[in-house]
Amino acid sequence: MTMLTVIGLMSGTSLDGVDAAVIRTDGERTETCGPSLSLPYEPHLRSRMRDLLDRSASLTQDDPELISVEQLITFRHIEAVQQLRLIIPDIDLIGFHGQTILHMPDCHRTWQIGDAVRMSRETGLPVVHDFRSADVAAGGEGAPLVPWYHAAILGKAPKPLAVLNIGGVANMTFIGADHTICACDTGPGNALLDDWAFRHTGRACDFDGQLARAGKVNHTLLEQMLDNPYFSRPAPKSLDRQTFISALDIIADCTPEDGAATLAAFTVEAVRRTPLPAKPAIWYICGGGRHNPSLMNGLRHALEVPVESIDSIGWDGDALEAQCFGFLAVRVLRKLPLSAPMITGTPDMRSGGRLTCIGLSPIPEWLFGGV
Repeated sequence: MTMLTVIGLMSGTSLDGVDAAVIRTDGERTETCGPSLSLPYEPHLRSRMRDLLDRSASLTQDDPELISVEQLITFRHIEAVQQLRLIIPDIDLIGFHGQTILHMPDCHRTWQIGDAVRMSRETGLPVVHDFRSADVAAGGEGAPLVPWYHAAILGKAPKPLAVLNIGGVANMTFIGADHTICACDTGPGNALLDDWAFRHTGRACDFDGQLARAGKVNHTLLEQMLDNPYFSRPAPKSLDRQTFISALDIIADCTPEDGAATLAAFTVEAVRRTPLPAKPAIWYICGGGRHNPSLMNGLRHALEVPVESIDSIGWDGDALEAQCFGFLAVRVLRKLPLSAPMITGTPDMRSGGRLTCIGLSPIPEWLFGGV
């Protein structure tokens, strides 16, 4: 099949910025991974995004603040594309995830903001977007979608193995010895820690796990956090960034250090309690959480098998999700599955996503020729 050079774009639930990466792929294999970059959001924009999340359930598409924030986010993504095209000018396609502001699969709702029409017009490239809606409409969880990419890049790795992505929410991919894949969101990732650190220090995150390392876990409060019906639900299952926001109220009287330590333990314990078909021989960690020593040390202690950054086997753990949405963009063009019963909980395997070509004239034939 034709290999395409794609820029994948991801803005995760940590709200920290845009990750962008170049990947050459046919949607089943990865030929090469090119340059990548991260563009942070300004603190004021991040604050406005948090405010939208707090009232996302009642937002309408014509909300003036939503429209304003969406345009600012889109321009930041366009800037990321333009910077990568200075290095790799010949790009075929963009995979544009957008920013999730609401994820309620039980209500068949998921909402990612980002103006794909403007993205296509400003870049002159076809844009694949809206990756999750079809899955949720079909009764799936809409997340995680990254297991398809994990399976592609780890096809030759010894199994069974698990990949844990620690973003704002943490999600897990299990690949068995027979190459069976199952996946789910395990629980909170960095989001609660980030919000707690911002509240008490004014910084965007618990940098280098400094707060958590200086504190002690309050096990009584930890058990209260874990007493959440989400943890008794069978996989596949997925989360909204706000699902565990009440945890911040539970630890409200803790010191900044003890609160951070307890939140880090919450992330770790949620992973440990996630039921799996078999015990992984190794866990590979990607996403921003792998930079937090408190989380990594906690996982190594709790999981009792090797826990390594995915960088240790040659993959860039910061660029992986952006690469994934470049990979998935080609799957959308080829009508390959994005959804599966053991990954997102749809009744069968099915594709999804949408294609916008407003910036192209003429539209190349390969876009509709099955690449």
